[in-house]
Amino acid sequence: MRHYEAMYIVDPELTDEQIEPIVERYKKVVTDMGGVVGETGKWEGGRRRLAYSIKGRNEGIYILMPFESGPDVPAELDRVLKISDDILRHIIVRPDPDEE
Repeated sequence: MRHYEAMYIVDPELTDEQIEPIVERYKKVVTDMGGVVGETGKWEGGRRRLAYSIKGRNEGIYILMPFESGPDVPAELDRVLKISDDILRHIIVRPDPDEE
């Protein structure tokens, strides 16, 4: 299993109660495919100003989700994040690409 980090930006107009099911949905994608999700939450305060407007928004709430999985899970998570209306942007990276 390899280490990955997914970061995604959600609409800043959402409340914490609305964000929680969104976070759980993406954690479930990883766990359903045999991955293990680390502590997921808002990144350093969460709400940040965007460098440019995305979908009419100038701010976003950043969510960081570290996880361990096989190489097929990031591809599926990427697919799900791309088709989600509640995500402004996302990225999935391997923090240590030399890891075997």
